[in-house]
Amino acid sequence: MANPEQTAETVEAKPAKVTPVDDLISTQHTLTAGRRKLEYTATTGRVVLRKEVFTDGKSDGHVPKAEVFLTAYTLDDADPGSRPVTFAFNGGPGSSSIWLHLGLLGPRRVVSGDAGELAPPPYGLVDNAETLLKDSDLVFIDPVSTGYSRAVEGEKPGEFHGFTADLESVGEVIRLWTSRNGRWMSPKFLAGESYGTTRAAGLAAHLQDRYGMYLNGIVLISAVLEFSTLDFTPGNDLPFTLFLPSYAAAAHYHGLIPDRELDEVLADAERFAAGRYPNALAQGNRIPAGYRAEVVSRLAGLTGLSEDYIDRVNLRIEHTRFFAEVLRARRQVAGRLDARFTGWDADAAGETSTDDPSFRAIIGPYTAALNHYLHAELGYHNDLPYEFLSSQAARDWSFKEFENNHVTVADKLAEAMRANPHLKVHVASGHYDCATPYFATEHTVARLQIPAELRDNIELCYYPAGHMMYVHEPTRRQQSKDLAAFIKGASNR
Repeated sequence: MANPEQTAETVEAKPAKVTPVDDLISTQHTLTAGRRKLEYTATTGRVVLRKEVFTDGKSDGHVPKAEVFLTAYTLDDADPGSRPVTFAFNGGPGSSSIWLHLGLLGPRRVVSGDAGELAPPPYGLVDNAETLLKDSDLVFIDPVSTGYSRAVEGEKPGEFHGFTADLESVGEVIRLWTSRNGRWMSPKFLAGESYGTTRAAGLAAHLQDRYGMYLNGIVLISAVLEFSTLDFTPGNDLPFTLFLPSYAAAAHYHGLIPDRELDEVLADAERFAAGRYPNALAQGNRIPAGYRAEVVSRLAGLTGLSEDYIDRVNLRIEHTRFFAEVLRARRQVAGRLDARFTGWDADAAGETSTDDPSFRAIIGPYTAALNHYLHAELGYHNDLPYEFLSSQAARDWSFKEFENNHVTVADKLAEAMRANPHLKVHVASGHYDCATPYFATEHTVARLQIPAELRDNIELCYYPAGHMMYVHEPTRRQQSKDLAAFIKGASNR
C-alpha cells in the first residue's frame, strides 16, 4: 500500500540515465628529437564503444557498452597516406598501456632508474628524444577495466574480460580511430607486450577477418603466443627446459657462474635445453643413474643451484621456486619480470618467492608519472582511479575458447601471415626475462605453420634486460633504433 504521506510532489523522480559521450581532449606539443623538431597533437580521453543489439529479431539500436580510454599522438602536417600509425597496448591480462606509453614509445618517458640504482620518489618525467613518434603516429589503448576504461552503467565488466571479447573490443577501437581519422590508407602496425603479444597476434587475424584491415607489421615485446611453454602444470615438462637459458642468465648476472661470458653461458644452456635435458626428463624413472647424475651436475653448473636441491626437485626447476632459491644464501629473492632485480621476502626460508621485486620497483615511478602527465600536461581530468593493473580483470579473465586445451595464438599469427604475405613481425626478448623467457619464444616462432618463403618476414632481437627491457637505459636506446628501422622497412613507402 502506498504511503499516504507520499504525494506526487514529494516523490523524487529517478534521474534519467545519462547517455555516455566521447570526452576526448586535444593539446599541441613540441619535441626536439636529435636535429628534428617534432610538432604534434596529443588527443586523450574516452571513446564510447557501441554494439548493435537485437531483441526478437528487432533492432534495439546502437547501444553503448563501454568507454575506452586512449591517448593518441599524431605528427602535425604529415601526409596520412604515407604516415604510419602504431596501435599499442600492454598485457596482463588486466594491464593498462602505461608501460609502453611512458617507458619506450611515447614522446614523454618516466625516469625510474634501473636494477641496483632505483630513482627515489617523486621520480621524473622527461622528453623522449628516441620516441617512435619520429617514424609513426601512436595510439595507446587501455582495454576495458584498465586505465580509465570502464563498462557503461548497467553493463557487466566481466563481459569484456575474455580472449574473444577482448579482441572484439580492442579491434573495434582500432577500427573507429582509423575511420574517424581517415587512416585506412596509412601503413598500420600493432605493438604489444606480454599478454599484449597474445592480443596482437589474435588481432592480426581478427582485423583481417572482421574488417578486411590488413596490417604492415606487428611488434611483439616479451612474447607469449603458446601458454604451454609457460605453464608449469603436472605432466608438462616443456617449461622446465625452455626456462633454463633465462635461469642461466640470471645466475651469471648475480656472479654464480664466474669466469665465463654471458654469450657462452647462454649458448651452453640452449644446447643442453634442446638436447640432453628434455631427453632426460622424458625418460622419467627409466633414466640410468649415471645419466641422471650428469644432468644434475650440468643443471647445477648452469643455474647456480646446488646439486642436492636439483636432485630433490627431480631435475625440474619451477620458476617461483628458482627465484626464492637462487639467492637464498644472501637472504634475497630474484625478480620474475627481470631477474637482475633483487628484494626480500618476509620468510627467507620460503619455498617460493611471494612477490616480484622487479615489478615493485617500477609501479611507483610509472603511476606517479602517468597521473601527473594526463592531468597536468594533457589536460584530461577524471576522478576514477587510473587502473594500471586491474586485479578484477585478471581474476575474471576467461579462456573458455580453449577449454581443455592450452591457450595458443600461434595459429592465428600464422594464419594472418599466410593471408597477408607482406606482414612483417618484429620479436623482442630480454635475456633476464623469467616471465616470458626468450627460448620459449624461439620455440614457438620456429614452429609457426608458415611457408619457407615467409620466414624472413620475422626478425628476432635480443637485449641484456628483462620483461620491461626498456628500464635498462642502453637497451631502451637500442630498442628504439631497432623499432624505428622495423617501421620504416615494413611501411612499403
